[in-house]
Amino acid sequence: MAIVRFRHVAKSLPHGFWLRKRRVLHDVTLTVERGEVYGFLGPNGAGKTTSIKCLLGLLTPDEGDIELFGVGGARPEARQLVGYLPEQPYFYPHLTGRELVDYFGRLFGIEAAERRKRTARLLETVGMTASADNPIRQYSKGMLQRIGLAQALINEPELVILDEPMSGLDPIGRRDIKDIIVDLKNHGTTIFFSSHILGDAEALCDRVGLLFGGRIVRESSVDELLEEKVRYWEAACEDADQAALQEFPLHARQGQRSYYRFESEEGLGNWLDAVKGSGGRVVLVTPHRLTLEEYFVDAVRASDSGELAEESTA
Repeated sequence: MAIVRFRHVAKSLPHGFWLRKRRVLHDVTLTVERGEVYGFLGPNGAGKTTSIKCLLGLLTPDEGDIELFGVGGARPEARQLVGYLPEQPYFYPHLTGRELVDYFGRLFGIEAAERRKRTARLLETVGMTASADNPIRQYSKGMLQRIGLAQALINEPELVILDEPMSGLDPIGRRDIKDIIVDLKNHGTTIFFSSHILGDAEALCDRVGLLFGGRIVRESSVDELLEEKVRYWEAACEDADQAALQEFPLHARQGQRSYYRFESEEGLGNWLDAVKGSGGRVVLVTPHRLTLEEYFVDAVRASDSGELAEESTA
């Protein structure tokens, strides 16, 4: 079942001194399935936050429609099942972290005893127990992200929407947030998070959507996305007649083992035939694939030059 569904969504927003309308989203179509971690990836200004605001009913699309749990995203009954952490959260600075999480629990109508139990558990989960009774105005950016994640989980949501959740966190904080996301997924929670930190997405996501210039330039599982893009093959052999392999450029030699590097499958295939024909033994064939970051850079460059834009409308 699709928890989130965008169908041909477009949105324009006022821009510049004269507040002229500029198209921010162009025909955005995507789905997020129940129980998956979906990475909504794109550079700053790609339209990620605008898309999330449309999903939550904070903005109304000019065209297209959005469903959340099978109903319109603006419907209150759908939003009751959602936890949300914006990219730049603003919380009442005079409240303590504990009071803030409790406050959001009240907004969801959670009874006092249950609120206290959940609040204590979540403060421990996000590593904020020691600072829970300090005023929020004393919190660093990373501490605000942590307490913001706690409030996003107070209603035990079925869908958690995180807008740049790793922003402002140190390496330990990023690791902690990733561990929390993995734990939520293991308990069946659906995660939709936007990010421009591609290493985190590669480690966490089942599927990703690549957004550039307000357009989805690709939507796929991470494995499928990277399976297509092999940078080169590394291969090694032993006991082969080097004269039979002289047409192939030798990359390195270690002891009895000779290493080669091939940019194409055809070149690799010809080498395999030559090794076999010379009585040698193939001991290694390893494809070196693009990382998600490398794929994303290539995709953005192709989109910017019009290649992917033409492909997506074919």
